[in-house]
Amino acid sequence: MTPVSGQRELYFANLSYPEVERALDSSREPVLLLPVGATEPHGPHAPLSADAIISIGMCERAAAVLQDDPALRPLILPPVPYGVTRYAAAFPGAVHVNEGTLYAIIVDVCTSLAEQRFRNIVIVNNHFEPAHVGTLHRAIDDVHESTRARIGYLDLTRQERARRLTPEFQRGESRADKYETSLLLAERPELIDQATMRELPAVPINLAASIATGKSDFPSIGLERAYAGSPAGATAEHGEEIFGTLVAMLIEVVRELVAGGDGRDEPGLFGRV
Repeated sequence: MTPVSGQRELYFANLSYPEVERALDSSREPVLLLPVGATEPHGPHAPLSADAIISIGMCERAAAVLQDDPALRPLILPPVPYGVTRYAAAFPGAVHVNEGTLYAIIVDVCTSLAEQRFRNIVIVNNHFEPAHVGTLHRAIDDVHESTRARIGYLDLTRQERARRLTPEFQRGESRADKYETSLLLAERPELIDQATMRELPAVPINLAASIATGKSDFPSIGLERAYAGSPAGATAEHGEEIFGTLVAMLIEVVRELVAGGDGRDEPGLFGRV
């Protein structure tokens, strides 16, 4: 499936305020997709914006599938490109925001939208640092409590979600590895240094297991070049296959939310902070 960046009606911020008003009053329930990522190193071959690019790619593909759905209307919000990013701090380019900052952004954005009668918001995140994921869960808790809006969240750190993804993801190697690099090749191939990618040796390290031992940065974990796994084997075709699975799970969350369900995964490996 090709990206849908040329279809302005799928992007919330491209609309005029009368168009937003008509969307609110339509028989099709608006569902707002909020891409979340981070700005941090992803190996010597991939862009700092990798996580946000993957989140945006998921949102665009899901919106393309749902754009003619009679029951709902997907709208993609401007992304949140910064996250809690301590593990990559030893490398140039890591832009860290504290938990309180991320919490305030998510709560304020979602509350502002909920006060305008947008009842269904889905946070689409692909940055898995524990404090980042935990902060998103806490923000979702508090927005739901204060506004009663339905905030969906697909937590890819849950085992049942990971089982639907690739072997490298299940091994905990999703750090600029074959999994992430393939997604980037499918979405933004011009941002991948493929010559460098093909020369990178495998770094078979399970990040989640290493984090569980108390290690708190990439160098101490053994990620000397800010990647794990085997990025050399990445392909755009593999990336599109992964996007297919990610989008299917995201659409399940969207439909559950619109049907009146929770549409939100409980925390997986990383709880609330």
